[in-house]
Amino acid sequence: MTRARADEDLAAALGRVAGGDEAAFVSVYEAVSPAVLGVTSAVLRDRAQAEEVTQEVFVEVWRTAGRYRRERGGVRTWVLTMAHRRAVDRVRSAQASADRERRAARLEAALPEFDEVTEAALEHEERARVRRCLEGLTALQRQSVVLAYYRGRTCREVSESLSVPLGTVKTRLRDGLLRLRDCLGVSG
Repeated sequence: MTRARADEDLAAALGRVAGGDEAAFVSVYEAVSPAVLGVTSAVLRDRAQAEEVTQEVFVEVWRTAGRYRRERGGVRTWVLTMAHRRAVDRVRSAQASADRERRAARLEAALPEFDEVTEAALEHEERARVRRCLEGLTALQRQSVVLAYYRGRTCREVSESLSVPLGTVKTRLRDGLLRLRDCLGVSG
């Protein structure tokens, strides 16, 4: 059988594949799959990935057989072009993924490590701000806030500790917390 005749038979089979003919698909697959695997293997240099891409190519051949145009080239060329493009896409995708991972690793390496000294200094500064703001409260407000928030006492326990009515303690706490909020610049 001449090459031209083989190409005509392949084109006819692909035409039947477009109509859903599974037997025609098998004949196209058998005629072209060794070359497709060769192209994908050459580009990917990994047999497992080459086999995956070859499978993807033949799924695409099955789905898009109706798009084939004889005037633009032979079936073998059409399928091998598809295979080469898919293999190159796979390489580019892997390269892009590796590049992203390298960039992420560089960014992570560039991040400053936890600095205990800086953290301690910031914590000390924050405590000093809170102390200054506490000093700005009245003595009764400061006592109520310290007992409730630093000693963990309930409003009732603060009331009993200071021998003050419960409502008065709640008012002192509310007013004290509002003044602390304003002093610390906390919105809310």
